[in-house]
Amino acid sequence: MVSTPLPDLAIRLARAAFNRALAAGDVAAIGPLLAPAALLVTGTDSAVISGRKAQILAWKREFAAPGRTTYTRTPETITVSPVEPIAMEHGRWTGTDADGLPLASGTYAAKWRNLAPGGAQWVIEAEIYVTLG
Repeated sequence: MVSTPLPDLAIRLARAAFNRALAAGDVAAIGPLLAPAALLVTGTDSAVISGRKAQILAWKREFAAPGRTTYTRTPETITVSPVEPIAMEHGRWTGTDADGLPLASGTYAAKWRNLAPGGAQWVIEAEIYVTLG
C-alpha cells in the first residue's frame, strides 16, 4: 500500500517541484503542476495568463531570455478545505538574477485542486502575485 502525504505536505512538495523546474528552466516539469485552465495574474503589470498552454509558452519565453529572472515561491500558510478538494496557499516570492541578487519580491496567493481526491495529485488552478519590492 502506497501512503499518500497529508494535503499540506503534498502541496508543499508540489510547490518545491515547481521551484526546481523554474530554477532549471524545465518547462516539461511545470505542465503537470498546472490545471488545464490555470490562471496567472502577474505581479508588476497584472497581466493575465490564462490556461496551461499559455503559461507554458510564457515560461518558454522567460527561460530563453538573456539574463532571465529566476523566481522562487515560499509558502507561508496552506489552508485545505474540509469540504472540497481545494486549498489556498499564501506566501512570498522573490525574483533573482543569475548571480542570485534580488530583482523583485512580493506576496502571492495560489488556489490548488486535488484531481485525485484521497490522493495527492494537486495542481494549481489560479495564482495572483503582487510586487512589493
